[in-house]
Amino acid sequence: MTGMKTLLFLFTLVVLAAGFCTPAPADTNAPTSGTVYVIPIKDVIDQALIYVIRRGLNEAETENADAIIFDMDTPGGRVDSAEEILAMLRGLKVPTYTFVNPNAISAGAIIALSTDHIWMSPGSKIGDAMPIMISIFGGVQEMPEAIQEKSTSYVAALIRSAAQHKGHDPQLAEAMVRRDSEYKIGDEVIARKGQLLTLTNKDAERLVGTNQVPLLSRGTVAGIDELLVKIGKDKCRVVELEVTRAEKIARLIESFSVILLGLGLLGIYIEFKTPGFGLPGILGITLLAIWFWGYNIAGLAGMEEVVIFALGLILLLVEIFLIPGFGVTGILGITLILISILMAMVEYYPGEPWYPTFPKFRLPLTNLGMAAILSVVGLLIAGRFLPRTSTFSKLVLQSATDRKEGFSASTDTSHLVGRTGTALTRLRPAGTAMFDGDRMNVVTRGEYIESGEAVRIAEAHGNRIVVERTT
Repeated sequence: MTGMKTLLFLFTLVVLAAGFCTPAPADTNAPTSGTVYVIPIKDVIDQALIYVIRRGLNEAETENADAIIFDMDTPGGRVDSAEEILAMLRGLKVPTYTFVNPNAISAGAIIALSTDHIWMSPGSKIGDAMPIMISIFGGVQEMPEAIQEKSTSYVAALIRSAAQHKGHDPQLAEAMVRRDSEYKIGDEVIARKGQLLTLTNKDAERLVGTNQVPLLSRGTVAGIDELLVKIGKDKCRVVELEVTRAEKIARLIESFSVILLGLGLLGIYIEFKTPGFGLPGILGITLLAIWFWGYNIAGLAGMEEVVIFALGLILLLVEIFLIPGFGVTGILGITLILISILMAMVEYYPGEPWYPTFPKFRLPLTNLGMAAILSVVGLLIAGRFLPRTSTFSKLVLQSATDRKEGFSASTDTSHLVGRTGTALTRLRPAGTAMFDGDRMNVVTRGEYIESGEAVRIAEAHGNRIVVERTT
């Protein structure tokens, strides 16, 4: 019964850990006509922002929202985070807007150019997207020329692709990244060579070309309310998303995800290799539950992955407690656990098929491989240093149980050598014999002896009594 209680408790722990701190829906106004999601992009663009945007885009797509507005005020940030946001937007069917309020610099400009429409606030700016390297102390660090050109070329292609996809001017976008790109309208030079392009709201909304279309911005508005009026969405219900405390914690968990995963797998492996159920198993399951919770908050792991993991864990515990040896149940349990971990790390973007493609598994397989290596290293360290700890010494018998210490594996029967008796059964080669009224189990050296024949004890090694035919 104790094993079953433990099993039910652990199953409840895993399921509740994934769903306990799922962020609550954002507060909304009373519904009127349609829905508009407002997603803030404030301060530095990093991994935590991805969680909010992923959650907002998924909710907007589920709700069949009329529009998504990015309320942007950022000095830039990580290019990889911006690229991940671009991938989310690429297959989105909901119209997207960027409200530059008041800065969309560097990675912010890349994200803005990946939306359908750009609007700006008075005195706002957009541009200056050349990649830079930040030192560990937070300052700008000079990059070697070869690395600078490689990074610039990549970011230029990224922002140019984003602009082309959304119908913005790709040459204008590239001028925000490259100093050696001159950008001009007709005979008027907007950005000279050696100067990165940064546009004010007045620059961005000017009409250009024979069709007199806006250069980049559709216009200048004082705030979200005025923007909603301009785009004809002022009667819509507005949903404003915020970064929750849980998402901030999830960001920390994501930073140590490989360590948590590796130690969790190590704990389960140690528990599987030791009798009973104790601290390694509890720690392993707890760490994996925390890992799953972090990925659930990040919008990656859903209840499907948690259920698969819990089912695999149940099968593994059944193998440990109820079924002797190791067989199909244990293998199936481990397989389900690994599948759930891989599926939890696969990223899904709006507009993509529900099933993951092979390229989506590259990063999860890499992370799982690193976690496995960490588990092996941890196992080697534990095997080397754990026996020396006081806790381990209380669990393991330290004294030798050899003959020098007064221990013997079996009774000393050497005094029986030479005694004679009669075989009670056929010895071929094992059987029984009688020696002075004592019935004993005996064995020959391979010879066949009929019952009733006289025998003599030739060797005695504990319970092994070797006899031979007397002549």
